[in-house]
Amino acid sequence: MVTRQPIPTGWAVFAGTILLIVGIFNAIYGLVALFRPRAIAVTGQGVIVWDYSTWGWILLAIGIVQIAVSFGLFAVQGWARWTAIGIAALSAVAQIAFFTAYPLWSLLVILLDVLVIWQLSMHWQPEPEGPPGAAPHA
Repeated sequence: MVTRQPIPTGWAVFAGTILLIVGIFNAIYGLVALFRPRAIAVTGQGVIVWDYSTWGWILLAIGIVQIAVSFGLFAVQGWARWTAIGIAALSAVAQIAFFTAYPLWSLLVILLDVLVIWQLSMHWQPEPEGPPGAAPHA
């Protein structure tokens, strides 16, 4: 008997892709905060961040985790689903720190996080690999 590996649905690929892109952006932003803190231009009320070095390390670590979890989503791993939901929720809450400086960007990220959480909680139905119309193995 041949065991078929599940393949991700289109929604899971979407969530994994969004998480991968956000992870890359967070890693880059973390590196910029670490090595070039003056390159971070803030207008308006400012950002609620006390130390750019600490914030840089936090963003770099979150970015690396997001990238790893996105590959787990592509591989249809259950642990990646729950980790991605947690990271998306954390990301949405963390956007409060940037809301005064970048309200539109923060709102967009919060909406994408909510969309990813909704997708991973409502549409996690891995499809068995095989030709169309083939019956899945029990």
